Amino acid sequence: MRDNPYSQFVSLSKILLPLAALALLSTLFLFARGKGGDPAIPFATLEDIARDSRISDPRFAGVAADGSAVTISAEVMRPDAARPDAFFVSAIALRIDAPDGTHIEATAGEGEIDGRAQRARLGGLARLSTSSGYVMETGGLLADLASGTLTSIGPLEIRAPFGSLTAAGMVYSGGSDGDGQQMVFKGGVRLLYQPQSSERPSP
Repeated sequence: MRDNPYSQFVSLSKILLPLAALALLSTLFLFARGKGGDPAIPFATLEDIARDSRISDPRFAGVAADGSAVTISAEVMRPDAARPDAFFVSAIALRIDAPDGTHIEATAGEGEIDGRAQRARLGGLARLSTSSGYVMETGGLLADLASGTLTSIGPLEIRAPFGSLTAAGMVYSGGSDGDGQQMVFKGGVRLLYQPQSSERPSP
């Protein structure tokens, strides 16, 4: 007995809708080369999408308005059924390379990517590190992919080259007009200054 047209439509939609969602996201980010160096989406990945609407080891790259290069990777990505242009991701990693050569990296156990809003959220405990020597932990991050800015969700603990800080919030930008990397800490900032000794230890 042949399937009726409606059943065929439902079966086909299960394959096409996730692919269409990925195509929409790719208007913001371009698929980079996978682990094997093949720029195309492998057939195994397409089978995963068709079976349970997921893609493994996704990697996206784009350029923000200030010229910063933005790269996002994750372990697994699944579409949000309520928002066809949004995705849930696990083990998310984000890197922003500013035009002046500095960079910042952020990782979290989970997150979301919203292609229409051009934003990403890193949920749970998020860790950041910068090329200037800052290491930070916070309860989450919001990334504006269009502008290349990061905003913390909740307070931060920061280890800096000159000591340690705590703050209620932080906004990062890659800088514009040659200003370079900028981090602005806000709300109850406390600094424990630990100067590095210039004296050499005696032999």
